[in-house]
Amino acid sequence: MQPRNMSMSGVVDLAAVKAAGEAKAKAEQARAEAARTGGARAVPPAALVIDVDEAGFERDVLQRSAEVPVVIDFWAEWCEPCKQLGPLLERLAVEYNGRFLLAKVDVDANQMLMQQFGIQGIPAVFAVVAGQALPLFQGAAPEAQIRETLDQLIQVGEERFGLTGIAVDPDAGAPDAARAEVPTGPYDALLEAAASALDANDFPGAIQAYKNVLVDDPGNPEAKLGLAQAELLGRVQSMDPQAVRKEAADNPGDVNAQIAAADLDLVGGHVEDAFGRLVEAVRRTAGDDRNAARLRLLELFEVIGPEDPRVTAARTALARVLF
Repeated sequence: MQPRNMSMSGVVDLAAVKAAGEAKAKAEQARAEAARTGGARAVPPAALVIDVDEAGFERDVLQRSAEVPVVIDFWAEWCEPCKQLGPLLERLAVEYNGRFLLAKVDVDANQMLMQQFGIQGIPAVFAVVAGQALPLFQGAAPEAQIRETLDQLIQVGEERFGLTGIAVDPDAGAPDAARAEVPTGPYDALLEAAASALDANDFPGAIQAYKNVLVDDPGNPEAKLGLAQAELLGRVQSMDPQAVRKEAADNPGDVNAQIAAADLDLVGGHVEDAFGRLVEAVRRTAGDDRNAARLRLLELFEVIGPEDPRVTAARTALARVLF
């Protein structure tokens, strides 16, 4: 995922040759201006998904990309895969809570933008970070792959350009009646049942119970953490640790062996070893093997939690071998 530079002079110019340092300077200038004027105002969740046309592209995409990565969904009403991908991206935009902004472009009404991005088919998803265009993927990709791509995009925005996203206020723009405390939903009983199943080593039961919560509340942090833990414990339950570790040591190029050993590392409390093993597997492989190692690493991140410094360090290491 290599960046392509874009002009912020008022005309979209994908062929412009601009240094990344210039784009970073623009992002820093925008943040300084926001701080001088009292900081950026928090937006409601609905403002995280916007419709963009050619006339507003400079303002809504290029300028906004100096404060937050902007993901662009090129779609059309007649495109069936777009009808699957679009709602998923919209849900993720809200779930990521301001870490990226989703801009939707109807290609039938904005042919010039479609041509300037060199799009041959839709759905097509790009991102703009500090004025630089990044092709992400084309077609209706699986949710796990989309999440992985978004995580990498956000990390690049933070590390290269210092973009920390935009503040979101769930109550912003809502009437007073809507700001009353909202019930948490009928999840307590389901979460308790899942935890009980996990404690009893009923991993299939725990997995299903957590999935039942996530069907209605995909961003539920307790359910996401519990599901990741239950799936991990279910995988290692029938493993022979000695055999798994010998297989991994004897076959360093066998991705499946390294993935199994990483699971054991994590369950045994060797978090850095597990992460390091999978980062190395990503570095030395390609294609399906590389994707399998990356996806397992992201699953193990969920087990530990995104705020853990070991996860942060491993994400940085992963970015180095990917880019």
